[in-house]
Amino acid sequence: MPHLTLEYTNNLRLFDAAKALRDLNGALIESKLFEEADIKSRALSLDTFLVGASPDPRGFIHVRLAILSGRSEQAKRDLSASLLHALKARCEPMTGGEIQLSVEIQDIERGSYAKATLTAG
Repeated sequence: MPHLTLEYTNNLRLFDAAKALRDLNGALIESKLFEEADIKSRALSLDTFLVGASPDPRGFIHVRLAILSGRSEQAKRDLSASLLHALKARCEPMTGGEIQLSVEIQDIERGSYAKATLTAG
């Protein structure tokens, strides 16, 4: 825990998802709420998308962070702000268009979450 999913539209030619994941993971580590090895992140490029109905160039990047339930609302707000800050620092504006950035924190119920770690040895 946690699980971070980064979704971004494929028209963001200057966006480097791998570097963004490193920055986002760094923000999670800096929060001191999670162990470094427990952070799992992935990026999904979206080929089919629509932002509004205008033909103007638009794109978006959305970060979804799933964490075990029990964190305070303030801790979640702080995480959202930290992740949005890291995302903004990694994004270049779209020429002639708009990029919308968003962050969402989701609770995973502790009672139903199961985890196992396999190691060689």
